[in-house]
Amino acid sequence: MKRTLISSGSSFEQEIGYSRAVVQGDWVFVSGTTGFDYSTMTIADGVLAQTEQCLKNIEAALLQAGSSLKDVVRVTYVLADGKEFPECWPVLRKYFGEVRPAAMMISASLMDPRMRIEIEATALKQGEQL
Repeated sequence: MKRTLISSGSSFEQEIGYSRAVVQGDWVFVSGTTGFDYSTMTIADGVLAQTEQCLKNIEAALLQAGSSLKDVVRVTYVLADGKEFPECWPVLRKYFGEVRPAAMMISASLMDPRMRIEIEATALKQGEQL
């Protein structure tokens, strides 16, 4: 089974030694993804804007992998402050309201104090629907 590595161009990938996503067969494993805009290496202040950017980054990786957000079967949310999670719900509903993947939220310190949320996703590419 062919293994394909997907990069976002983030400097973190090279520095730390990981891929934004790994495609293995029909599975796509997206690394924990933060709200950095990788084209400018900037990050918005609020959790809502960061959540939106996280999902745009994940969507871009999935598209590179020949997949989409519709294929996401599992998602893990990590927030620096778990009390902020309800603020994210409108954005999460926007992207996953119909998909409804299995999900988990964890509250933990993140690598950079500017980071409010990090999202990891797993997708299973869907074949032609009969």
